[in-house]
Order: sequence, then C-alpha cells, then structure tokens
Amino acid sequence: MTEGAPSPLGTAVVTGASAGIGAATARTLRSAGFDVVIGARRMDRLEEVAHEIGARALPLDVTDAASVEAFAAAVDSCSVLVNNAGGALGLDRVAESSDEQWSEMYDRNVLSILRMTRALLPRLIASGDGRVVNIGSVAGFHVYEGGGGYTAAKHGARAVTRTLRGELLGQPVRVIEISPGLVETEFSLVRFAGDEQRAAGVYEGVTPLTAEDIADCVAWAVTRPPHVNVDEIVVTARAQVLGFGQQIHRE
Repeated sequence: MTEGAPSPLGTAVVTGASAGIGAATARTLRSAGFDVVIGARRMDRLEEVAHEIGARALPLDVTDAASVEAFAAAVDSCSVLVNNAGGALGLDRVAESSDEQWSEMYDRNVLSILRMTRALLPRLIASGDGRVVNIGSVAGFHVYEGGGGYTAAKHGARAVTRTLRGELLGQPVRVIEISPGLVETEFSLVRFAGDEQRAAGVYEGVTPLTAEDIADCVAWAVTRPPHVNVDEIVVTARAQVLGFGQQIHRE
C-alpha cells in the first residue's frame, strides 16, 4: 500500500484477489480511492497485483481458520469486506459425486464467508459504515445437471448473506450480494482441473461477462450513500437467459 494518510473512504479487504474477479475488484476499488488489502494463497500472483495497484498483500487461505485469524489480526481497519474466494470442482452428477469435492466447495463458498465476516465484523462496525459484499452466483438461484455440489454451496452462501443482513439490522453495516452469471475467468479452468480445452468450450460462441464487469458492480454498490443498501445484483451476459428452457451456460 502506498505511504501517506489513510483514505477517507477507508480500507477495502478483498479475498481471492490473485486473479479474476478478486483482482479486478481490488483494482477498481483502489482506483475509486479506497486503501486496499488483498489476500489469497498464491502469494507470487497476489504480490504482482499489490505492486501494480498500490495495495497490501497478505497470505490467506479462507478454508483455514488459523490463516483467517492471522490475516484479520494484521488488518487494522476495514470499511469494506469483499468475500470473493470460492469456486466449483467437477461436474459430476449427484449419484457419482465425491464427498471430498462437495466438502471443499462448501468450505470455499460458505464457511469462508462465515470465517472472514466473523473475524472482521468488529472492524466493519467500528468503521461506522461497514459493507460486506459476498460474491455469489446465479447458481444460488438455479440448479443444473452436474452442478449439485456447487449450486448447493451457492444456495447456502445466499442464505448466509440474507441471514447476516437481518442479524445486523440496526448496526452500521450493509450486506450486499453480487451474483454473476457467465464470466470468463479461471473459474472453469479450476472446475475442470486445468483442462484448458474443456474450460474454453464453456465460453465458445458467446460473449461472456468479464471480471471487470463484476468489479464495476461491486464498486457501484459500496459507494452508494450510507442509508442505501443494495441487497443484491444479478448480472448476466446478454447471451444468457436464466430459467428459460435450456440455458446457454451451466454455472
């Protein structure tokens, strides 16, 4: 992070910020004037992002409670928390699914929100205008063949978001969910265990959203006046219609 007086907008913390939506969100919030602290497991890539934008990089594994606590202890203040870390594994039908993959998806997408929010909530409240932004998915609204583990996790994450919003009523904290549809990031590459050809096929023939499109949504939502809460934004590519027969994309 660059030297100087703290930003009047405060500090934004972004998880899973070594690439994709997380990195794009860190860049956009830094450009908007926030001080930014970013966390991820891949420190080499994280430090590249931090150096590029003038942010502070800290190691973070959102599936490890000790890592989350160490990360939070190093963050002095927090006005915005963007829970972006998550992801899908595989595309197996329920009957052939792996307990390990389902457990990891729940850990990445649901328990990560619990750990990070619990750890930083005192600082968010103390800021006087805290904002928790959970990056969900259209998979939190819809299901599809082979997506049982991921859709279950994203439905769970959405339930946590809505519960948290109710529990924090009366506190100076807003809770926001951004639910993207078809976004071209490393999402599919991770889901298909590095199979580049299979991952590229997900986006074939369509113009997907970009990570920057989602970052714009985050920045807009967190810069509304303090009395305005943007409960949720569902954003899809023009080529994607949800809940209308056969969807063009399964995410």
